[in-house]
Amino acid sequence: MPQRKYNKTKLESTKHTKRITLPIDLVTYNELLPDKKAFRQYLDEMVQTYPELFPDDIGCGYKLHGMMPPSKKMPQVQLRRIQLTSLGEQQQRQVFTISPCDILPYMAGHVTKVEKALFLRRFGVPFWALTYVFGRNDSYWCNLTTALGRHDIVGTTVKQPENLPQHLLADEKHARFQGDKAYIATTVANDCVLGASVSLTADTEGLTEAYGHFKDETQRLNPNYKPETVNEDGWRATHLAWQTLFPTITIICCFLHAFIKIRSCGKRLGDAFADIKQQVWDIYHASDRTDFLTKITDLQFWTKTNAENLTGTVMEAIEKLCAKADSFVVAFEYPDAYRTSNMVDRHMEPMSRWLYGARYFHGHLRSAELQTRSWALLHNFWPYCPRAKVRETYQSPAHKLNGFVYRDNWLENLLVATSLQGFHVSNKKCEN
Repeated sequence: MPQRKYNKTKLESTKHTKRITLPIDLVTYNELLPDKKAFRQYLDEMVQTYPELFPDDIGCGYKLHGMMPPSKKMPQVQLRRIQLTSLGEQQQRQVFTISPCDILPYMAGHVTKVEKALFLRRFGVPFWALTYVFGRNDSYWCNLTTALGRHDIVGTTVKQPENLPQHLLADEKHARFQGDKAYIATTVANDCVLGASVSLTADTEGLTEAYGHFKDETQRLNPNYKPETVNEDGWRATHLAWQTLFPTITIICCFLHAFIKIRSCGKRLGDAFADIKQQVWDIYHASDRTDFLTKITDLQFWTKTNAENLTGTVMEAIEKLCAKADSFVVAFEYPDAYRTSNMVDRHMEPMSRWLYGARYFHGHLRSAELQTRSWALLHNFWPYCPRAKVRETYQSPAHKLNGFVYRDNWLENLLVATSLQGFHVSNKKCEN
């Protein structure tokens, strides 16, 4: 059977828009709308407080540029526009639309009408169930979530370049696309999913393209961004993909995967497995490089002296762990690096429920990509469980990363963060 081909270019992943969403509700927005002086005063305050929501050249000056015609979908909404004083790349002054945060893009609805439905997507509630409970139709809820995938994941989640992580985790989530194998190249750091892209292959070329979306988005925020380390499970194609994207990055193999292999082979050994488990985790908790290598040597010696109590598969798994000592020990040079994939596994668990609830992907690769990106973005802004200890301090993973929120409502906070589609617009020079 011939291999199917699908087009998915990086340029299609995000779609630039000139919509600036500010932390203001529609009622207050409408009160400011007829008063140009008050509206401009409010904008000036927002530029000073949240410069990341505006184009970089807003400091060169701007002027009010009339209003958009009333929306047919929401006649009560009329949006004001501004025009930059500086010239754009095509030698024209750029115009942006100012929007309140409780109105969805394209006038698709009001936050209060969709917020609870989008929250339930966290638990994989299907679109037909949302239609049954909240009305509308299945296509409405599908299109609403898919549209969020057009925003930059990194630019929306990370609001300051200095918050870009230096230490990453990466892994591929196995999925199905029209019945065939597919892989979601997932990048995680600081409790946030910062990259999620569908690849139809698990080879170097496919994973380089998929993980490349993360690189493109980080370098839109900081062109000089170069992470120090990435923790991955040892799959060679993943290894080569990250070295292709970031030649100076240090690859750290996941120690947890080595232990899981030993556990799967030896959990029926009884007391012998208890001894192995204790020694493996003693190695992990070694105080420094020398202590780590010493304990590796001790484990090899113990394995040889107790060979009669071990199976061949267990001894082989232990030998593989010891053979990778050089890959594990490099982590001691980066105290803040991730040594296990525990964090990425925690995020892949809800991803698994979401994929299973949707029965994976059945449409076009483009829609699969956008749905995956939208899940990642929503995942970063969905509130923590009220019983979680972290909820005492932070509302969501994005709040934990940035240290602040624009609005208490999680969806309004997300919409503000997507201002300018999640990445800056710069004309590179100011000309009056």
